[in-house]
Amino acid sequence: MSKNFVAILMGSDSDFPVMKATLEVLSKLDVHYEVKVTSAHRTPKQTHEYVTDAEARGCKVFICAAGLAAHLAGAVAGITLNPVIGVPMDAGPLQGMDALLSTSMMPGGVPVATVAIGKAGAKNAGYLAAQILSVADDDLAKRVRTERAQAADAVVAADLALQEQLKNA
Repeated sequence: MSKNFVAILMGSDSDFPVMKATLEVLSKLDVHYEVKVTSAHRTPKQTHEYVTDAEARGCKVFICAAGLAAHLAGAVAGITLNPVIGVPMDAGPLQGMDALLSTSMMPGGVPVATVAIGKAGAKNAGYLAAQILSVADDDLAKRVRTERAQAADAVVAADLALQEQLKNA
């Protein structure tokens, strides 16, 4: 039986510095992943072959990062029934707004879950993929819950420190 994993596809290797945030989240949560550079426009055949092969090997969620026309997530969603998360890259003259719109405006019946533009979206894509996988994996669900609780604790600690600074000011 294949090990479940998340496939992270990027339209260009220039997306990798932003998408490192996705890898960090998945690594922290002990979620297996693969990374691939492929293009909906320049390598459509290779994209199709990779998606079908990855699915056959156990890929359960696809995360697709692209800028400008940003058709990668939509192209992947047209190939697979597995969840697809689109990460719009903050590139080009419209600073990612074009990517956001082309990623989110999918026709009915071919959904793409779209996260924020850029690094925040890359990070949230990792968390969303983990949450999707955690529906069928209790151990992963516990790790996601623990991570969420640690993030909440950090906010509470920051507030306490700020309140103490304000009191002493």
